[in-house]
Amino acid sequence: MKIFFEEEQQVGTEILETMEKAFGRCLTLLGIDEDRSEISVTFVGEEEIRCLNRDYRKTDKVTDVLSFPQFDDLDELPEVGEICLGDVVICKEQAQRQAEEFGHAFEREIIYLFTHSVLHLLGYDHMKEADKNEMREKEEQVMAYLGIGR
Repeated sequence: MKIFFEEEQQVGTEILETMEKAFGRCLTLLGIDEDRSEISVTFVGEEEIRCLNRDYRKTDKVTDVLSFPQFDDLDELPEVGEICLGDVVICKEQAQRQAEEFGHAFEREIIYLFTHSVLHLLGYDHMKEADKNEMREKEEQVMAYLGIGR
């Protein structure tokens, strides 16, 4: 399992280590080989995430996290070699605002957003209520595994 961090100094070693544990737990829950899996994580500012959101999602506003999956379906994962699952882009400033709004720690918000995004890379979404419930259940399982409550 590999996570390639861009701008890793922005959040601190403890958060990065917890992100790695969250990634590993997501893979385990879905039965995906950790040893072959990798993703890229980038922390960006508000302007950059707004531009990415505008260009890729046609929504011209700041968002907290974006996921760019490599595969549309887990059935497409290669049977051998590395599995490059995609890219996660997190806006630290938006995460800080949300942490304050929800009344919890910045670290918890970053880990939650990361977990949410990894699940998107693994094919989960929240467009339909049943899918949303399934995704939320996985998020809660990972956060509980990490010992991070609400």
